[in-house]
Amino acid sequence: MAAQNTNHEARRLKVLWQYDILDTVPEEVFDDLTELAARICEAPIALISLVDEDRQWFKSKVGITVNETSRDISFCSRAIKQQDLFIIPDATKDLRFADNPLVTSNPKIRFYAGAPLVAPDGEALGTLCVIDKVPRELRMEQQQALRVLARHVMTQLEIRRHAKDLADAHRAREATKEELDQAQAENAKLKKELEKLKRGTAPGNSKKNAASRNRK
Repeated sequence: MAAQNTNHEARRLKVLWQYDILDTVPEEVFDDLTELAARICEAPIALISLVDEDRQWFKSKVGITVNETSRDISFCSRAIKQQDLFIIPDATKDLRFADNPLVTSNPKIRFYAGAPLVAPDGEALGTLCVIDKVPRELRMEQQQALRVLARHVMTQLEIRRHAKDLADAHRAREATKEELDQAQAENAKLKKELEKLKRGTAPGNSKKNAASRNRK
């Protein structure tokens, strides 16, 4: 079972890294979705969190200033293992989190709700989550909104990835074209040199050269 989990995590990380999103600058389209999640869920903190090998990194954030935290204390590292929302009404009463530094000290998490960001191949890359400093619940319509917004985040990640792939492909085509142009130029140069050699070894040229040598 441990080996199976290790293999699955290796696949998940490979998919995450293919998006080339970690440590990128803030982007308005993601910030808009995070802000909307915070407003709809009436939460002071909202994050787009991507779970890397040993950290969770925030592509977008509302209500905090840090860019990442250690994975071993991350709520989101547990949320990505869920099929649906992962909700903790009061972290101080949950044995999995009661002693967590994010609970016992700043930002003093009490409530957490995270919707997994699931790639088309089924791997969860991270979460769209909302956090509060008081115990609470989400209303049914807020839960559904969080699911919908998470799907929009994933759609934007897909659009970003495809745009990058197209840009990479365009650069590759340009590089190939440049190499082809260089090869054609070299071929034309060699062809000219070959023509000169042919002219220099033509029968008429050979007789002229022989006559020139005899006169000498």
